[in-house]
Amino acid sequence: MNQSPSIVVAVSGASGSVYVLRLLQVLLQARHRVDLIVSDAGRQVLQQESGSTFPAESAAEVEWRQFIAAGPVPNLTGWSAVDVSLLVGQLHIHGLRDFSAGVASGSFQTQGMVVCPCSTGTLSALATGASTNLIHRAADVHLKERRKLILVPRETPLSRITLANMLTVTDAGAVVLPAMPGFYHQPDGVEDLVDFVVGRICDQLQIDHRLSRRWGGEQ
Repeated sequence: MNQSPSIVVAVSGASGSVYVLRLLQVLLQARHRVDLIVSDAGRQVLQQESGSTFPAESAAEVEWRQFIAAGPVPNLTGWSAVDVSLLVGQLHIHGLRDFSAGVASGSFQTQGMVVCPCSTGTLSALATGASTNLIHRAADVHLKERRKLILVPRETPLSRITLANMLTVTDAGAVVLPAMPGFYHQPDGVEDLVDFVVGRICDQLQIDHRLSRRWGGEQ
């Protein structure tokens, strides 16, 4: 089975766990290899938002796949689980402090990286080049290698410091893609709003999708 190039997905400690879990479903269904890194704060936020927890870093791959297939947040009305057999892409889990992971090096080829959600703390680390964990280092690698780096902040209002950091990372080559769903596609529920944002992430990665109706067209 042919696999598309790896996409690095990182989860930091901002609200919006639902976005990354849906993104993982979409990427794995599209046969992409995913290299996943979850921060300690990201785990805490998911617990607060959904009552569920990410599997342990050392958990078997099948446990991770079942968790992703189950659906982003159980209490979202109308959200259906995905058949785990449809998640055909490769999935690799990396420890937050495992600097021996391939994603810590520019010699490891990827199609891009998404930090979703991206906390203001992670944003600050990337703006200053502070590689204190594998998320920071992998993102720094994508900047230095001039590869696609997509940051998905979910914060409001924004301080001047955060706005300045967004400008700094944008000037360095990153794409700042706030979790700001549109409404012109006439969403029927929260799941449609989530898919709107995930679809915009996929657009940046040049991944074909039909997650929401586009402006000026049927899809």
